[in-house]
Amino acid sequence: MSSRQALTHPEIRAIVLGITLAMFLGALDQTIVATALPTIGRHFGDLGDLSWVVTAYLLTGTAVTPLYGKLSDIHGRRVMMLIAIALFIAGSVACALAPSMTALVLARGLQGLGGGGLMALAQTIIADIVSPRERGRYQGYIGAVFAASSVGGPVLGGFLTEHLDWSLIFWINLPLGIAALAMTANVLKLVPFTPRQHKLDLIGAALLMLAAVVLLLALSWGGRRYAWLSREIGAMLAVSGLLWGLFAWRLATAKEPFLPLNVLGNPLVRTAALAGACNMGVLVGMTIFVPLYFEVVLHLTASQSGLALIPLMGATVFWSTITGRLMMHMEHYKRVPLVGLTLAIVALAPLAIWPAELPIWLVLLLLTAIGSGLGTVFPVSTVCLQNAVPRSQMGVATGAANFFRSLISALVVALLGAIVLGGLGGVSGMSLEMLARAASAHELAVAFRFVYLACALTLAFGMAFLIGMEERPLKGPPSAAAEAPTAPATPIPQG
Repeated sequence: MSSRQALTHPEIRAIVLGITLAMFLGALDQTIVATALPTIGRHFGDLGDLSWVVTAYLLTGTAVTPLYGKLSDIHGRRVMMLIAIALFIAGSVACALAPSMTALVLARGLQGLGGGGLMALAQTIIADIVSPRERGRYQGYIGAVFAASSVGGPVLGGFLTEHLDWSLIFWINLPLGIAALAMTANVLKLVPFTPRQHKLDLIGAALLMLAAVVLLLALSWGGRRYAWLSREIGAMLAVSGLLWGLFAWRLATAKEPFLPLNVLGNPLVRTAALAGACNMGVLVGMTIFVPLYFEVVLHLTASQSGLALIPLMGATVFWSTITGRLMMHMEHYKRVPLVGLTLAIVALAPLAIWPAELPIWLVLLLLTAIGSGLGTVFPVSTVCLQNAVPRSQMGVATGAANFFRSLISALVVALLGAIVLGGLGGVSGMSLEMLARAASAHELAVAFRFVYLACALTLAFGMAFLIGMEERPLKGPPSAAAEAPTAPATPIPQG
């Protein structure tokens, strides 16, 4: 086993800048597609299956996230990152050339196979090369990626779709992906890696992915294709429960399970992952439903709704960056996200009480406060989770955390969709947007009142997990100016 040499600051910066382009691919795809969906539906003459353009990517991307983590622990981060980018490019080209809605949905599934690895592997690589205490030093680069994608994605997607052609939202990934391949293929050679002999638990991986896919299918179809209390949804939930039970049995009996029990059994890993997952669920849910709230309750145009979402996203990115830097210098770093979550929950209260009466300037101010609170949680939950596991399990732990973030995000989105549909008297097969536009002002106010209450409740669960999370000292030198770190209390296996 080769000795691990410390990387210099210029080398670390080169690696971080290299993988930010790969992160940008994944982050941009989440925002650029949304504005093009109505145009895509009209192009193919199929509005009924339009939600599958998003769902197919979510299904495959969520299911393979922990698989990337495990494989990267076995074969190295560089190899798996290059595979993820290549799959993402191939899926993007297939999307751009899709001759039908069915072909587009299948292509989005292929794209998700690559996209599911981009974020998780990027976070794992940063954890490989930077100690937890020093990680805030490079948080600005990551924050810039999400800021650019959050603000620029909807604008770019709308422009390309309205003035040129919807397929360009996928073609744009080709030059960006090739550039990401070239940059990461070079800079990731600097990331130290020692091959380890592991046995991949393919049965466990298959059970996990099947359980997740069936559950997400039930969440996607519930209230839309089938009624929530229908036999079809009940059967899918039962099958998913059975598969989750078989997966748990496999974890307990396999010699080397897909998700190591010492990772899942670590209470700090569990609480950090669940705190981050609740936070991500609210952010994703609000990103989807707040624009609808702007349009049908506050009567903004589609373009105005996109711009009005900037305070939420911008504040999230800004405070995520600030909190990451503060962690380098604070002993009790949990205090920042606890204050932030309290602020976010308090800011949701006026939106829940007076959803239709608040002036737009106050709504934007409240969204800024909510985004600020959400932003304080992400760096703390991620860094603390990675700080709690040995380097040899960094990939699988980060992959598992991202998997549960995606899964809980899907649960929250399904819950909020069910609240809006139920509040507006919806039945299966009805369009949420069309139903909302035909509803009365009172019905709209009641529906979104419970949407904001559900977001506040989810954040309260996240705060409970955060309170229960152990506040361990972060590994690494006490400051960015320090030289080589002294031996940590819990040694990190090399390679």
